[in-house]
Amino acid sequence: MALLSLLDVSHAFGGPPVLDHVNFQVNPGERVCLLGRNGAGKSTLMKLIVGEMKPDTGQVFRQPGAHFARLVQEVPADLKGNVHDLVAAGLRSADPHEEDWQRDVRLEDLLAQTGLDPHAEFASLSGGLKRRALLARALASQPDLLLLDEPTNHLDLAAILWLEEFLLAQKIGLFFVTHDRAFLKKLATRIVELDRGVITNWDCDYDTFLTRRQERLEAEERTRELADKKLAQEEDWARRKPSAQRKRAGARLEQLAALRAERRARRAKVGNVNLRLADASPSGVKVVDVEKMTFAYPDGRVLVRDFSTTIIRGDKIGLIGPNGAGKTTLIKLLLGQLAPSGGTIKHGTNLEVVYYDQLRAQIDDDKTVADNIANGNTHITVDGRTRHVISYLQDFLFAPDRARTPARVLSGGERNRLLLARLFTKPANVLVLDEPTNDLDIETLDLLEDLLVEFSGTVLLVSHDREFLDEVVTSSLVFEGDGVLGDYIGGYSDWQTEKQKQGARWNALTPTRSERLEVKPLHQAKLKKLTNKEQRELETLPAQIEKLEAEQAQLAARLADPAFYKTEAAEFAKVKARLDALEAEHATAFARWEELAATA
Repeated sequence: MALLSLLDVSHAFGGPPVLDHVNFQVNPGERVCLLGRNGAGKSTLMKLIVGEMKPDTGQVFRQPGAHFARLVQEVPADLKGNVHDLVAAGLRSADPHEEDWQRDVRLEDLLAQTGLDPHAEFASLSGGLKRRALLARALASQPDLLLLDEPTNHLDLAAILWLEEFLLAQKIGLFFVTHDRAFLKKLATRIVELDRGVITNWDCDYDTFLTRRQERLEAEERTRELADKKLAQEEDWARRKPSAQRKRAGARLEQLAALRAERRARRAKVGNVNLRLADASPSGVKVVDVEKMTFAYPDGRVLVRDFSTTIIRGDKIGLIGPNGAGKTTLIKLLLGQLAPSGGTIKHGTNLEVVYYDQLRAQIDDDKTVADNIANGNTHITVDGRTRHVISYLQDFLFAPDRARTPARVLSGGERNRLLLARLFTKPANVLVLDEPTNDLDIETLDLLEDLLVEFSGTVLLVSHDREFLDEVVTSSLVFEGDGVLGDYIGGYSDWQTEKQKQGARWNALTPTRSERLEVKPLHQAKLKKLTNKEQRELETLPAQIEKLEAEQAQLAARLADPAFYKTEAAEFAKVKARLDALEAEHATAFARWEELAATA
């Protein structure tokens, strides 16, 4: 029996219906991904499913006794108290015979699984941990279907990888909206698309979906062209005022009226954003030259230590690291907005920098959409051409009425498009993009990818979208902890491959204990007799060296395991630092053993 069924559901907000006679169902255990353009009605559909709204017409059937929980896109601002109480408020038992102590155990297990501190105040948590706490509260209700609206927004890579594995392990039904294509591919067992009020089921993987959808759109376009041709022929016939065979002419006129009605009712597919960059004159060949740069915060915490690199014109560099690692600070260092604590940073000539802000602080909410672009003027100059601001905003899918509304009413996706429209009026040869993918639909992401790949200038990109990084960047700077900034060729997948190779090389190059201890000392002559203390030290050193090598092998195996980067990515810096420390300890112990063995 289906968990959820929509029967002939329609819903509208004064304009064309966002849901137009929709029939749809979700079965137990399915993980369904809902795709659609910004403003297509995805959030509205979720509200109808959980019962927060009622449809204008049609019916929503939920399996009797089934419980649905929804995790909204934005973190509510009015939540207070500690994590334990917040999650406990969501407790609901699917078993009527569950006792209080069993509920308490289930709550403690859930907090442990999600890695949350039960005593922490919710208001003090980072954005990622707040979303994790809200997820735990939703799961505490033991839902049969969990609805997630853009669950990866503002999460770092480690949190996204954790979320993927956690949701897969829960074995519950999912209905989710996401722009993160890697997340979609990992979780979805079925894809559905909401387009112009109609839901289409695509029972296939994402790559096959893209192919089949394109074929369908091309077939739809051919059908419409034939209908338009037929309508034009009938209109031409009607203008010649047919008089013979009145009965036959009447039937043909009725057919013409039907063709006209069909043409009026037709809903055009939402267009694509017209992304064009106003190219500035080329920068110098060297954009930024960094030599032994060190930067420490006033509290003594080191962001980067002794780092050197050269950024060349045309480089597209991804910055990868957990939230709070200092990616935005590094950008400010590279752009000269902050001075390093040590080392030098030299900038090239003729740099025209455009900065895309993660917090969207460059948008004035009190101004209209148009005034955010033109500052009260009716025309703007883009790439040397004067354009009306309303016409320019239509390139970014803002209708004239929407262009005249205050920016505060815009959705997340619309705010992103507005910021892109604002920034792309300026000529640039260096683009700095801080989390540009949040809230954008997949079609716009594809266009932005193409734009950045073809851009002849330099790009600095902060993103947690793995596929976006793989498609765009030519090299990656990775925050590895303790002031270490790794420099890798390629995107996210290339970085992961290189880390696995490093782990494999460590395993292959590390000798066994017996191989190391069987090495003969170079000098056999007894220089002096060992003291009792030195004799005991010589006897204990082999066990100590064996213990160090066993821990080295264990940690190297963790780094070589791809699952480590999915479930414990946040531990990478800690594990790497311990491995380096073990290497130093091992070298010291082995040198001491050789020294004592040569004397014995």
